[in-house]
Amino acid sequence: MGKNIKLHPTIFIVFGGTGDLNARKLAPALYNLFIEGHMPHDFAMIGTGRTKLTNETFRGKMQNGVNSYSRNVPANKEVWEAFSRNIFYQSSDANDAESYKEFDIRIKNLNAKWKTEAQVIFYLAVAPEFFPIIAKNIEAAGLSDPKSTRIVIEKPFGHNLKSSIELNELLAKIYQEKQIYRIDHYLGKAAVQNILTFRFANSILEPLWNSEHIEHVQISVTEQLGVQDRGDYYDNSGALRDMIQNHVLQLLCLIAMEPPVTSNSDSIRDSKVNVLRSIRKFSRTEVHTSSVRGQYSGGLVENVPVPGYLHESKVNPHSNTETFAAIKFLIDNDRWRGVPFYLRSGKRMQQSSSLITIHFKESAYATFPNGLKNHIHQNKLVISIQPEMSIRLQMQAKRPQVDMDITPVDMVFDFKETFKNQAPEAYETLLLDTMKGDQTLFMRADQVEAAWEVVMPILDSWQNDQDFKLFEYPANSVNAQVGEDLITKDGFSWFDLPLQNKKASA
Repeated sequence: MGKNIKLHPTIFIVFGGTGDLNARKLAPALYNLFIEGHMPHDFAMIGTGRTKLTNETFRGKMQNGVNSYSRNVPANKEVWEAFSRNIFYQSSDANDAESYKEFDIRIKNLNAKWKTEAQVIFYLAVAPEFFPIIAKNIEAAGLSDPKSTRIVIEKPFGHNLKSSIELNELLAKIYQEKQIYRIDHYLGKAAVQNILTFRFANSILEPLWNSEHIEHVQISVTEQLGVQDRGDYYDNSGALRDMIQNHVLQLLCLIAMEPPVTSNSDSIRDSKVNVLRSIRKFSRTEVHTSSVRGQYSGGLVENVPVPGYLHESKVNPHSNTETFAAIKFLIDNDRWRGVPFYLRSGKRMQQSSSLITIHFKESAYATFPNGLKNHIHQNKLVISIQPEMSIRLQMQAKRPQVDMDITPVDMVFDFKETFKNQAPEAYETLLLDTMKGDQTLFMRADQVEAAWEVVMPILDSWQNDQDFKLFEYPANSVNAQVGEDLITKDGFSWFDLPLQNKKASA
């Protein structure tokens, strides 16, 4: 166990403490931070929910989560005992304002024990309808002090532009923006964080990072899984809301943003917001020509029959919710004018994969005989976020033989091979940044609303235009055909890493 870093004493109060997110992500993340010495000396995690549990029972549930989902498994007995002494449980109804007084008592007791005023992080690992209720009840209990309180909110940040504005306005009445941490776990992934370093710390890239040299960009996030037990949530969301409006658009921002003026969090987020505001908004006609949606039917996954979306648990059998979406965006600024950005996300695809592919323009040099020109492929820069974490530059090389034979070769930076250690999980990075007060990887209110403004014309058309088709694609598809059609009509095709380089990932 490493030496504890100097962080201010911290109290985590996790609403939805008995839920899946805490067991799978939050508790394992805090445990890993504890092992590696990235927790303050004085800390407490208080889980809360309506279920009545003892501290010991709750600790057992958290230990099961660590043993199942931590990158450090199984939990070391002595380390776990030291860690779990800081875990507590309090039965509470989030709707009951009176019950929040118990949090106040616990906070004051810990402050007295530690002889300081701890920072208190309220983590809302609950359904979005509880966000306003909890936020207001925290204030009513006198626990929203801007000097000591932070509030962490999981996505979705609203169901549409109107509801996201309403949520942001409510939060702004209670908290300062510096207290609000809107968490998008994709931004905590090590490969995603490395994009800015890769772009701005390497001078060889910046001169090429524009419309003069880049033909088009692809951002693809596919999942092998279906909706699992999330049918009720997903049926009111769909691929556009669940993935593209947040995760995938954030990846686009990292690729397309201008160099920030400074390294502080607001400067970096300003650059991201500017990208979103530069994306061309769709007319009704453009929605038809630049977006497609699909829904998976039944099929075989690894030779096991799986149901179609309409036969999944908790899904309306007449639902027209999309499980696949592909969209072509254009960015109207000097750097990217004329460069299409193709985004896709879908469930029940053949592989789980997150890829960003930069396709450079073809070489203009007539160095090679005409017969060879057809064998020269475009250079590609491939950033793989999952399942493998790597950056590949695909270039051309001559085969070692007497004839002139050109073939594409990869120059590969592999995270695991290079650094020989496990990258921290996304939630470890994000929870540590929350304790530090660093908001760089978190969504700001204007960023959330700008992302909704981008997708609202598409959502409105999909929901209200009866002429807009919902195509069916079979489970285990390499690519939903409708997604292929969107890009091939422009003369391109989706790029995927060879299957042997991939593994299914959650």
